[in-house]
Amino acid sequence: MPSKVFFTNLRSSSKAGLLDKMERLAKKAGLDTIIDQGDLVAVKLHFGESGNLAYIRPPYIRRMVQLIQERGGRPFLTDANTLYVGSRSNAVDHLETAITNGFDYAVVGAPLVIADGLTGKDYVKVPIKGQHFKEVHIAGAAYHADAMVVMSHFKCHELAGFGGAIKNIGMGLGSRSGKQQMHSDVLPKIREENCTGCSRCVQWCPAQAIAMVDWSGNKAGRKSMITPEQCWGCGECMVTCTFGAIRPNWRTTPEAVQEKMAEYALGAVSGKEGKVFYLSFVVDISPECDCMAFNDVPIVGDIGMLASLDPVALDKACCDLVNNSAAMPGSVIEGLKPGDDKFRGVHPDIPWEAQLVHGQEIELGSMEYELVEVQ
Repeated sequence: MPSKVFFTNLRSSSKAGLLDKMERLAKKAGLDTIIDQGDLVAVKLHFGESGNLAYIRPPYIRRMVQLIQERGGRPFLTDANTLYVGSRSNAVDHLETAITNGFDYAVVGAPLVIADGLTGKDYVKVPIKGQHFKEVHIAGAAYHADAMVVMSHFKCHELAGFGGAIKNIGMGLGSRSGKQQMHSDVLPKIREENCTGCSRCVQWCPAQAIAMVDWSGNKAGRKSMITPEQCWGCGECMVTCTFGAIRPNWRTTPEAVQEKMAEYALGAVSGKEGKVFYLSFVVDISPECDCMAFNDVPIVGDIGMLASLDPVALDKACCDLVNNSAAMPGSVIEGLKPGDDKFRGVHPDIPWEAQLVHGQEIELGSMEYELVEVQ
């Protein structure tokens, strides 16, 4: 039986603004069914990297907080620390970034809790039945919450093709050690002809696996070189390089990182059957993740908000809506038509369907869905 995915467009009026439409959508999709009186409710979101402006706007979060409180829940906003070096790799910097981006208590009405603690070591080992993992490292605060509301900004992603609900809870709620496990199938490679010797990748590599050398091996050269034995596979160098000089070199297959991510998502919702709600914003659909310190022109126009109790069905519906749209003029995929694969247009080497297929195989959710429009 297909899972229900509820959709509302972004048309609004003086009688019903977008916050009101989000509220109607959430209630219609079953938000009230997952919250009981006194529940500690984790609101999982991405606070946005410093300099990025594509993340979900804080007023949406405040309305969700109010809806949870009306049901008797006790909400807190949360995310786990990043593997790469940036403005969210430890709880202090992460909280400062969140507040700078507008997620202050005075704005959103709920406390902020970094789910895996000060340095990413606060996690719970959760047993799962996966192809890659029998145990995953899930950020402690999210694991111990009674219920969870997953609010995702849908966009493209350099390793997964797209980032939606599955990535938000899989990669997003894995501890730093868990993120390293998920990235272990990626080994970046340098395209010498594209490398300008700017050394930005050296500065951003958390494993100190990149050095500037000439390609005969002498130090102080003009090209980057990766030491494979030191590389974590986090992909930070790939998103940092603006010259296309660093691309994935898969240790196994490009599908593996997505499958691992789906298995981490399964661990993130383990023990919360009937207690997780998903809401995705298909707006500002940037060609790269919100982990970037910038956001490029959206690949298609704003589409709307979608909600479901099934993360796989939700992500599939978001993908279909994006692919059925025309590319945005001036974007990196300008000229692509409705029906063209927008995600491969941005990241040609990524078979983005893998996370959906594997998510269905491990019973995280179903790819079959019924789209229900909410006015």
